[in-house]
Amino acid sequence: LSESPKISVREVDYKTKLKEPVRGRIAFDAVSFAYESAPHTQILRDISFEVKAGETVAIVGRSGAGKTTIFRLLQRFYDPVKGAIYFDRQDMATINPKELRRYIASVPQEPFIFSSSVRDNIALGVEDATQEEVELAARKANAHDFIMSLSDGYETQVGERGAKLSTGQKQRLAIARALLKNPPVILLDEPTSALDAHNEVLLQKSLSEITKAHTTLIIAHRLSTIAQADRILVVDDGKI
Repeated sequence: LSESPKISVREVDYKTKLKEPVRGRIAFDAVSFAYESAPHTQILRDISFEVKAGETVAIVGRSGAGKTTIFRLLQRFYDPVKGAIYFDRQDMATINPKELRRYIASVPQEPFIFSSSVRDNIALGVEDATQEEVELAARKANAHDFIMSLSDGYETQVGERGAKLSTGQKQRLAIARALLKNPPVILLDEPTSALDAHNEVLLQKSLSEITKAHTTLIIAHRLSTIAQADRILVVDDGKI
């Protein structure tokens, strides 16, 4: 997609496979990073932290502090310039990015909604999903009721970039998409930033479903979004 960041990862002959079962433990070990466009400006500086399997960790900090960069490194859009990131104790640099992303789902601040049906948008990447599985994911994301109020329910065409949906509805579809994929790790980037109080309450119920059974990292500014986190990491000037 045109909105995706430019991928900049090392090209190697990937021979390492993630060992099943994948649990979703994440560790940053003395990681530093700078973008190629500004190689002398380090966005992250020698950061280390661990997220245990099943833990919910919030990442907070001022704009430009490096929060989103952490998410991009986790999805291997980029590789660290120094240090290493471990996924289930395996160096991510040795794992094929396509395989790695099977085990990570991301819900961005502005989720991409395709000009297709509600069902197709939820089942994106899980083409063999049954209708029952799609509906269960929607219910967990607190989206089923609004979907059934649409003209054609799950077959409703949502329009270009989801033009027929509100911001809150798009977010809940994106969460349903992540829950249907059911990966060990889910990344949430400012999921409630553009919502009013009513939609934030609905989305909070959806987030509680995510944190029950997944390793979850949340970038957020609102205290209500991160209040249920097991730990809060503050990123300031590229450091934890």
